[in-house]
Amino acid sequence: SPYLFTILEGWAFRFKTLPDGRRQILNFALPGDLIGLQTSVFQMMDHGVEALTPMVLCVFPRDQFSSLFTQQPSLAFDVTWMCARHERLLDGQLVTVGRRNALERVAYVVWHLYERARDLGMSRDGRLSFPLTQQHLADTLGLSLVHTNKTIKRLRASGCIRWTERWLEIDDENMLKRIAKVDDAPPRPRPFI
Repeated sequence: SPYLFTILEGWAFRFKTLPDGRRQILNFALPGDLIGLQTSVFQMMDHGVEALTPMVLCVFPRDQFSSLFTQQPSLAFDVTWMCARHERLLDGQLVTVGRRNALERVAYVVWHLYERARDLGMSRDGRLSFPLTQQHLADTLGLSLVHTNKTIKRLRASGCIRWTERWLEIDDENMLKRIAKVDDAPPRPRPFI
């Protein structure tokens, strides 16, 4: 694509598919996230992006990207900040898939996405419109669909979440964070490009 995109509304995910059709979801994109930055540096995107909900995007010509660093240094810093944040998010995902058990994995992704959406003002009274399916979660965490289903049931039984079709409610944040073994750092203000 000759464009970069900033998400203004909606949810998407980045993924890679192996030759045999197995999909790995790499991360989720929410309002304020950039899509297509890799193509600005590497000329080619080696992953796919799929919308989970209807989206509104702000479009930027990719060929203008390098001028951002010379003509708009404060915006260039914001892009660098966002890249560093994404690297940090991917670090968390790598630890989750590599070292957390199934219950901790599901709890971590649920908490992580809920916290990101809440920080963007997308939740109300602990309730969030949540477009993920169990298959999305399985493809994110490297678990089978059956194992993911059983793990979600265990998490629901703990009393910390209610996840119904397209809605997520957090009933006990502290318990969810304990199960997920999250590092409870204070949120940092993020730039919006």
